[in-house]
Amino acid sequence: MSVIDLRLGQRPDEAGPPISAGPQSYSAEVMRRLGADAEQIIARYPHPRSALLPLLHLVQAQDGYLTPAGVRFCAEQLALSPAEVTAVATFYSMYRRNPTGDYLVGVCTNTLCAVMGGDALLEILQEHLGVRAGETTTDGSITLEHIECNAACDFAPVVMVNWEFFDNQTPSSVRELVDDLRAGQPVTPSRGATLCTFRETARILAGVEDTAAGAPDTSPPGAATLAGLRAARGER
Repeated sequence: MSVIDLRLGQRPDEAGPPISAGPQSYSAEVMRRLGADAEQIIARYPHPRSALLPLLHLVQAQDGYLTPAGVRFCAEQLALSPAEVTAVATFYSMYRRNPTGDYLVGVCTNTLCAVMGGDALLEILQEHLGVRAGETTTDGSITLEHIECNAACDFAPVVMVNWEFFDNQTPSSVRELVDDLRAGQPVTPSRGATLCTFRETARILAGVEDTAAGAPDTSPPGAATLAGLRAARGER
């Protein structure tokens, strides 16, 4: 059995490569645009270095993953060294170190999702898409990922697309989901915000987009959640 890397919530062989691929620097136009966004983000914090996490999302929105140019940009904005930025960026699995498709499709295979069919869903998607977990389809539309618990066990098995929930998935529903994504058809998460592309999601997480797609989830708890709550209270 593989030892889990607790820093990343990933097995060591899934941790990803060092941040070395991609552009080494940005053009003057990109620097101007990112600089304006960064100024807006940094102004929200009493200590500039507190803005590092949203700035990492900002450069991830630019490149689709973290690149040397993105790391250097964050370092220069916050008067940090690239090593300091890299140390933070590689601690969190939400920051990608490989080019990522328009849709990051994550399949949970933790205990309850696995019991409910999560392992089978991952195998089905690997065969259907022709990629392994951690790889991207040749058209660049979907990156398939094996992920840890989504904290949505009452809706197992759960699949996430760009961190939006798709609950109670089945072999047929996950095939239909990825086929619709690749065809450009609209898909609606089970709950939460409107689905958008990976780069658009990164800009929302950076805090520089205030759109309907980034609106908070206002849907009520689902029936399964309420049933668990009633059971916990000893109610019928």
